[in-house]
Amino acid sequence: MIHNIVFDIGNVLTDFRWKGFLEDKGFGEEMIKRIAEASFMSPLWNEIDRGVWDTEKLMREFVRRAPEIEKELYIAFDNITGMVTKRDYAIPWIQEWKQKGCGVYYLSNFSDKAYKECIDALDFLPFMDGGILSYQERVIKPDEKIYGLLLSKYNLKAEECVFIDDTPINVEAAKALGFAGIVFHTKEQVDEELAALI
Repeated sequence: MIHNIVFDIGNVLTDFRWKGFLEDKGFGEEMIKRIAEASFMSPLWNEIDRGVWDTEKLMREFVRRAPEIEKELYIAFDNITGMVTKRDYAIPWIQEWKQKGCGVYYLSNFSDKAYKECIDALDFLPFMDGGILSYQERVIKPDEKIYGLLLSKYNLKAEECVFIDDTPINVEAAKALGFAGIVFHTKEQVDEELAALI
């Protein structure tokens, strides 16, 4: 029987609006593409989530990948406030499931810098029963360790939890540990699948 809902944050309760964020900083389409290829779309991006590398070390690596746009990269990452924005339904959705008697937790690959600079977008966190951000534990999904950390920290049983994430590989990793799992596409689709589980 499912008693607990575990939400990913990124693209489920928030939007990662990197393209609009870079447009707001005045970059054109071609420069946005070059910045993205050196950063967001690179394998290095996971190291931000993991919290293993500090920001300056990562910036040096981004610049190493695209030295011709060093100035633009530093402008892009100087302040990332606004890159993450809250979905309007986040707090009402959390409250709705808590009113139905569910525990509500978060488990997210989220970076230290994003947490600090986009904290206004995460105003739903106090409405939840707790959770884990990857940078705090230096481990990211789909590593099974992070799921176990959530379970042990809050004394939860995997078979009593459903994990919701927009990335199928992360959902499959949770399911392999005994969670129920839902791949997020829309709130309405998830509500329908949750209703069948709970």
